[in-house]
Amino acid sequence: MRIAAVARDKKAEKVTVLDMRKVSSFCDYFVILSGTSLRQVNAIAQAIEEDLAKDRIKSLSRAVSGDASGWTVLDFSSVVAHIFYKPLREFYALEKLWSDAKRLRIPRDIAR
Repeated sequence: MRIAAVARDKKAEKVTVLDMRKVSSFCDYFVILSGTSLRQVNAIAQAIEEDLAKDRIKSLSRAVSGDASGWTVLDFSSVVAHIFYKPLREFYALEKLWSDAKRLRIPRDIAR
């Protein structure tokens, strides 16, 4: 939920948290969100990493194929954050791919 809060602070759209524990063995949660520009995608990813680093939580990897890729994946072991440029999110449709995963309700007033 902390990742979702940081993303919302950076004006991310369609922030979704999936509980992956019953459908996957490689992580517990997916956080999927969209940015309206490539610059925003990169800013959201950077903000998430900086916020979690305050508590010495570092991503195991940051998968991105350059600033213009439109999809950044931050792997925090039990939580994997997928930050998409809006058109790419619609193309890859991870929520449909992982439709068996339970969607968690994110409180509107969530704070970091």
